[in-house]
Amino acid sequence: MIERHFQIPFVARMAMSEKQIQQNYRPLIAIHKWFARRPGSLFRALLLSELEDVPIEQNYFKTHNFSEKHIFDPFMGGGTTVMEANRLGCMVTAADINPMAWWIVRQEILDLDLPAYAKAAAELRQYLSEEIGQLFETRCPKTGKAASAKYFLWVKTIKCGACGKNHDLFPNYLIAQDVRHTSNVFVCGSCGNLFESVDRKNSGACPKCRKSALIKHAARRNSSRCLHCDNEIRYPNGCVPDHRLFAIEYYLPEAHADKGRKGRLFKAPDAEDLLNVEEAIKRLRTMRSQFIPDDVIPKGDETERLHRWGYQRYRELFNARQLLGLELSCRWISKYPDEKIREALSTNLSDLLRYQNMLCRYDVMALKSLDIFSVHGFPVGLIQCESNILGIKGTKCLPVGSGGWLNITEKFAKAKSYCSRPFEIRHEGKRKVEVPIAGEWIGTHRNGSHPPEHREVNLICGDSSVIKELSKFDAVFTDPPYFGNVQYAELMDFCYIWLRKLVGAAHPAFASPSTRNSGELTGNINMGRDLTHFTDGISETFRRAAARLKPGSPLSFTYHHNKIDAYVPMAVAILDAGLVCSASLPCPAEMGASIHINGTRSSVIDTVFVCRNTGHVPRKWIVDTPEGVADIIREEIEALAVAGLKATQGDIRCIAHGHLTRLSIWNLRSIWKRSISTTERMGVIREWFISFGGLESILNALETDFSGATWKQDWMTTGMVCETPEMPDEISF
Repeated sequence: MIERHFQIPFVARMAMSEKQIQQNYRPLIAIHKWFARRPGSLFRALLLSELEDVPIEQNYFKTHNFSEKHIFDPFMGGGTTVMEANRLGCMVTAADINPMAWWIVRQEILDLDLPAYAKAAAELRQYLSEEIGQLFETRCPKTGKAASAKYFLWVKTIKCGACGKNHDLFPNYLIAQDVRHTSNVFVCGSCGNLFESVDRKNSGACPKCRKSALIKHAARRNSSRCLHCDNEIRYPNGCVPDHRLFAIEYYLPEAHADKGRKGRLFKAPDAEDLLNVEEAIKRLRTMRSQFIPDDVIPKGDETERLHRWGYQRYRELFNARQLLGLELSCRWISKYPDEKIREALSTNLSDLLRYQNMLCRYDVMALKSLDIFSVHGFPVGLIQCESNILGIKGTKCLPVGSGGWLNITEKFAKAKSYCSRPFEIRHEGKRKVEVPIAGEWIGTHRNGSHPPEHREVNLICGDSSVIKELSKFDAVFTDPPYFGNVQYAELMDFCYIWLRKLVGAAHPAFASPSTRNSGELTGNINMGRDLTHFTDGISETFRRAAARLKPGSPLSFTYHHNKIDAYVPMAVAILDAGLVCSASLPCPAEMGASIHINGTRSSVIDTVFVCRNTGHVPRKWIVDTPEGVADIIREEIEALAVAGLKATQGDIRCIAHGHLTRLSIWNLRSIWKRSISTTERMGVIREWFISFGGLESILNALETDFSGATWKQDWMTTGMVCETPEMPDEISF
């Protein structure tokens, strides 16, 4: 049972390490972008803790095959539960209302002829190179030699209403920091010259025009002063902004092969570079589009930002060179004869879109493109980064830079290879040792050198609350939506409208013009989805899932939110399903260094809720005072510290939210009335929270354990220390 065998320090250490570089630990996630993926190691640990009667640390790195077990995930998202349960040999049924989630998990599971796929990917790149490769070539100003453009940097420009001249919206003039480059690189706002400086804060005068940095005319949050007449210019103004190419980072093999040279190569665009831009515009204008979508950007919580900048159609988020490359790619893929490879390359194109658009930004420290979804939204920056769509092969045959076909297909091939040879990574001191798990595999069919095997995987594109499944499940493991967080459908439409053009005709799941659905369980102001709607949906899903569970089997899920009110729907749903929460266990599931988390009050800690209709719960977990809860939290803070995670105030709040929710369910289970309205049931949970003393009473009881914790996320892992399990007294329910 999870309640006995889930060891917080061990699992936390595995999860933290994985989330730092998740693609290295679970390469399969590189199939396609999905949001807020939970660590595969966490779900492997949960499955093994439940399915084998030994502490997780004793069997985590061993081979398993639970072919008689049937696992259900009603919110499959990116497929973490599906992959981990399928890898352990389980039968799996999983559902998601979003067709992009269904498609991504389907691609993760399907078998693929990797040599044939690699050949097709190379042929596609060769075709694009012949058609548009010259548009991504540049010339090194120092040597005069031809080079590959790695990134094109563009600045938004706006016409001054007073003088009528164009003004560049540079927020500052720094292009590259001296972290991964030999010096700081600046662009001159007056003449466009690129130059270096050892002082990051004071670049000094431009060596070409002798003018100092135009700090006064730098762009602020929504206004700037015209460089030409000093008039105030305000933005966004509801009109799609123009962009001007002002810098190129390029790759020259001879220069980079020189061991004595460090840093990157930058240049201002020359006449040939600008002609390439014009050539792309001309070719696109004369081409009759077959695959470039003309879909309108609908109103939404996330898309509202795009509308403020004047973007009305998705195609306006790309420049001509990007649209040309994507259109040609779609044409080639659509004609490929092998269906599985055609669908794999279509998936690649959908994922490639993250980098091939004019919302990507350039990371001046890491010196790379930041894909559009790096902040889980539609960021409209003032400096945009265009990546070479072909990708660049370096001197060691490895991709250089990011955002091209080479990068995407290499990651995809590595992901599919992992399916046949999955592994775990064990930490031995400071060393990371890759541990093959022989005998485990991911997919529905396995042939080759092995005896033919088949595993049952049933993926459903539909609303989990209305699915009629006849099977009895041995467990439900899921990661449900977190109310008010990422707007999956609004963001995934960006990829979906392209993918639908390529593969939609063959799949009923792509019948709708959008992934948006009134049944989606996220808070959304524009669609009128409030906390009550969320509660109804979660409750209905949990009730249906619990009805198909074998007696005593767990419904387990991960959840976290900064506000206690967001836990009310989960408590209502568990009680409506006739379940008791037998455990609430903390585990890191986000990376503290993530752009949207680092330096904020957000939490990286999920609570793992374990719910059953009958079973046992450790007696020491059933407390009736804030001080009792505080004692449990102190133990968990210490357990996380053993794993190398120093809990922040945000983390502690989320841990406390989990225990409050668990205890409310325990205390209300005998008097719960599902017959009253949703609003009334939610009120019962809130009243119990208040009667217990609420979150503040627990934080006060924690005293310096809370007040002395840092408020912002900033963690690093340390060496693994093993936990010694204990067998506590238990209470039956």
